[in-house]
Amino acid sequence: MKLTVAATAPFGADVLERLAARHEVAALLTRPDSAAGRGRKVAAPPAKHVAELLGIPVLQPERPTSELDLPGDAVVVAAYGLLIPEDLLERGLWLNVHPSLLPRWRGAAPVERALLAGDRETGVTIHETVKELDAGPIAARRAFALGPEDDAGTVYARAAELAVELLDEVLPAPHFTPQEGEPTYAVKIGAADRELDLSKPEESLNRIRALSPHIGARGELHGRRVTVWRARLEDGKLVPLELQPEGGKRMPYDAWVRGLR
Repeated sequence: MKLTVAATAPFGADVLERLAARHEVAALLTRPDSAAGRGRKVAAPPAKHVAELLGIPVLQPERPTSELDLPGDAVVVAAYGLLIPEDLLERGLWLNVHPSLLPRWRGAAPVERALLAGDRETGVTIHETVKELDAGPIAARRAFALGPEDDAGTVYARAAELAVELLDEVLPAPHFTPQEGEPTYAVKIGAADRELDLSKPEESLNRIRALSPHIGARGELHGRRVTVWRARLEDGKLVPLELQPEGGKRMPYDAWVRGLR
């Protein structure tokens, strides 16, 4: 099918690349370039990088409006990050890709919140895009287990792969059913969410997994502030495996400890 994809973040970029291998993507709708990183240099969104590599035209309005001309048979939304006005939604088929089992974890950080909560499974939901946050009727939903080695990176990758499989099933003839159950909300990760309480090993491990490899959980080891990227539990204790000292690079925990002597 001929599609427009609305995507900004790395998850959306992954979905875009996978969709473009199976369908004609006529345009990418993404957010404007913005300042990022410590140097606050203006950078393009991850999805724009993918689109340019694939030769896909890019649209970057400050806000989507009813004047937008979006080509194709449908618009697939994946981690776009801006509200779509109702008059634009009414002009065609809009399908949202959400990496959770809706109505659980509506919102900005569904994968991170699932891992923080210690969920045993998550999944992908394809639903109609509506004005309310992630509240549209469901066209497809499929679960997968969360293993002890999973972090946000592995879960987002698995979700992107599954999302495109579900879209292949849904796009030819979408059929929708209302969401059922009490919703929970995956609010954006804030500074407090990054702080490790090392007196709670299992909770700390979940936090490390949830924030790796893209955000990072922070705490104090041997009197030094560090970001912990990987860890495991041994006999009920948290064992760091990879960390990053302030102002330094990622390194194995053992190597860092040797450097302290």
